Order: sequence, then structure tokens, then C-alpha cells
Amino acid sequence: MKLRISLLTILIGMLFASCGLSTGKVAEQKDEGISVLRYDKLLSEYVRSNSFSAMQKLTMDYRQPTKILIEDVLSIGTVKDDTISQRLQKFYSDSTLLRLLSDVEAKYPNLDGVEKGLTKGFRKLKKEVPDTKVPFIYSQISAFNESIILVDTLLGISLDKYMGEDYPLYKRFYYDYQCASMRPERIVPDCFSFYLLSRYGLNYHEGTCLVDLMMHSGKINYVVQHLLGYEDIGQVMGYSEQENDWCKKNEKDIWEYICANDHLHARDPMVIRYYMKPAPTVDMLGGQARQRQMCIRDRPTVDMLGGQAPALIGSWVGARIIASYMKKHKDLKIKDLLELTDYQNMFEESGYLKL
Repeated sequence: MKLRISLLTILIGMLFASCGLSTGKVAEQKDEGISVLRYDKLLSEYVRSNSFSAMQKLTMDYRQPTKILIEDVLSIGTVKDDTISQRLQKFYSDSTLLRLLSDVEAKYPNLDGVEKGLTKGFRKLKKEVPDTKVPFIYSQISAFNESIILVDTLLGISLDKYMGEDYPLYKRFYYDYQCASMRPERIVPDCFSFYLLSRYGLNYHEGTCLVDLMMHSGKINYVVQHLLGYEDIGQVMGYSEQENDWCKKNEKDIWEYICANDHLHARDPMVIRYYMKPAPTVDMLGGQARQRQMCIRDRPTVDMLGGQAPALIGSWVGARIIASYMKKHKDLKIKDLLELTDYQNMFEESGYLKL
């Protein structure tokens, strides 16, 4: 199975032993914690020095990460091509990418904090879900293509997508709202979010609607909050303090807005995108919808349409519904929660903000 992400929403019970990356053999994660292979440094060494030994390691010792990088992330050919090593070096010899290689090395002399966070979270996850497997985790430079790569038992972290929201090179390629999620502290929660999504995917069917998507995403975020010890769901999602405060202050109004516009069971892709997209909300429904809503209620609505609501507001609400459900099912284990998929029934039993 393969899962890759750029923004939205990513690892750990198997490690490859010695030459395991080339042989496919695996070994259990050691008690001392998770160590991330600095594949990015080996790649940088090859690009700068055209080192034969570095290329041999890339293609022999770490052939699976190299295959994924060349064929899936960069799409510059196949590892079987006779000239692929030269093509790889030429690709990264672009002036912008040479700067990126240097900047990543300076920004991340080590990954101690990432390794500590991954170790903490996965130890807790293994206690909650004993059959949790730990992929081999490595860092890479994807040339701004992907943030997290999840392929079978491997997980790749693209450090170039976590250089900080003020990183100068980002201004050429991304909007400000996209840069906001490209911070070092997002690495660990992103890894856990998409690891869990790869194991507990949503089973789409004809009746899948907004509340299913909200609660499924919210469930994953709720579990990540539990694993990493965040104080609230906004921290899991990477909200700023202002965004987090806005959601808390306006939670009831957000919910009333969803209900007043009959969106909870909506299947319209445009409506779903409005709540679940990784961008701030925009005026999608227009003035008539607002006038209709004003007639339904005696007081003005939250100006979600004016761009005040943060990105992924549907996921935030979904997590709050899950939290309400868990308060009413205090004996429910995390493992059992992850396996629950009847979101219609869970919503009814949650008692969330009964209006």
C-alpha cells in the first residue's frame, strides 16, 4: 500500500536489520527508541561529490528508498535505467536545489526531537494497539514534491517540506496558508496522522456524507492528541493560537451554521470541500444562503464564509464530536475506537451540542 501527502494529513513496529533495506528482512524495534536514517545526507553527499561509494549505498544498501524517490517522488526514470545515477545528480544540481540541500543540512543537524516524539508516541500506540508495526523511517529531500511518503513498511520524511513558514524559497511556490503547515513541529503529528490513516482508512460508499468524513478525520486527530499529549485538538491540527481560540469561542455558532444549512449529511463534493479542504474558508454559498440563514435564526451567524474559519474546520468539529462520544463511553479503548466506523450511530450517541 502506498500513501503520500502534501498538506492534509503519516509509522513504527518493524526495522530493517543490517542490510534489511536491500534484502527485505525485518527486525523488531529496539527498546532504546526510534532512529531516523539520514538518507538526505547521503543523497547530498552524492550530489556534491559524485561519490561512487555514496551512490553504491543509495542503490544497494538503500535501494527501496532510492526507488521510491526516483520513480514515485521525482518521476525522472527507473532505477534500472543505465544513466539514472547521472540523471539523479543532474536533477539535484539545479541552483535552487543545491541551496535547498545546504539549508536542510543547516536546519537539521540532527533529528533528536523528531526521534523523541516518534518514540514516545509509538510506545504508547503499541500499548493501546499491540499489533502496531513500526516502518523503517528515513529522511529525504523530495524537491518540494511530497511531505510524507508511506509505502508498505517504509516511511519517508521530506525535510525540505518542514523548513518553517518563513523559509524564503517557499514564497516562490506556495501560498501563505500552505506555508503555515510546513513547520518542524508538524513532522511528528503528520507522521502519526497518516500512519493511522493508512491502517484505518475510511470505507467510502454511496451513502458517505460530510459527517462521516468529519468524524473519521476527527477520530484520527483525537487519537494523535492522545498519543502525543497535546492539550487540545487545535494543536494536533497545527492551528495558531488565534485560530484555536476562534474555534473554541465560536464552536456553538459553527455547529448551528452547519445544521442551519443542512450540511451535516451533505454529499455534494463542493460542500464537503468547503469544510474539509486544507485552506481557509471562502464565500462559497453567497448572499442568498446567508439571508436564508438569517431568517432561520434570530441572530447573525458566524462569518465562516468571510474567511474567519481556519482550514479543515470540519475535521476540528469532527474531533469535538469524537471527544463528546468518548466522554459517554469512558471504558472504550483506543484500539476499539479506531476500529469503529458507524459514524451515524456514533454521532447520535455523542450528544454533541444538542440544539
